[in-house]
Amino acid sequence: MGQTIAFYILAAFILGFAIMVVTTKDTVHSVLFLVIDFLFVAALYALLGAEFLAAIQILVYAGGIVVLYLFVVMLVNLKRPPEEYRDPRRRSVLGFVLSGAVLAELGLIAFWSHSNAAPALAAGAGAAMPVSGNTEQVGWLLYTSYLIPFEIASMLLLVAMIGAIVLAKREL
Repeated sequence: MGQTIAFYILAAFILGFAIMVVTTKDTVHSVLFLVIDFLFVAALYALLGAEFLAAIQILVYAGGIVVLYLFVVMLVNLKRPPEEYRDPRRRSVLGFVLSGAVLAELGLIAFWSHSNAAPALAAGAGAAMPVSGNTEQVGWLLYTSYLIPFEIASMLLLVAMIGAIVLAKREL
């Protein structure tokens, strides 16, 4: 009963701070509310028994991503008026059509994978794992079954970091 009450209290704080993120006028305050929101999400993960996700939530999101957001907020001049130039080559209708096609494709993939799911395979995968504990299981899966997606994600983060450095570098 106490865990259920704590869950609902944390969920209410998460929703409250998320609303404050999008409704505040000051962008720095918005980012600070986002940090608090990420910390409450980490507390929710810890409450649900996912300690590894809670630690990653604090380290990656509340630490790194928010620093990146603050860097962008401080780098971009938000006080200047918006530009009135509209690109005549912009294809808004084509963009909506293509995004609808991608959404339909993702829906078909989800439907197909749900209808052709093999429940015996999922039950057997957990039994073959030689480690116990939440963090050990995540680490085992990351470095065995999901090694290629893990490495692709790390390369994408490296490219994003290099791109941010290039964009932030001022011409001398």
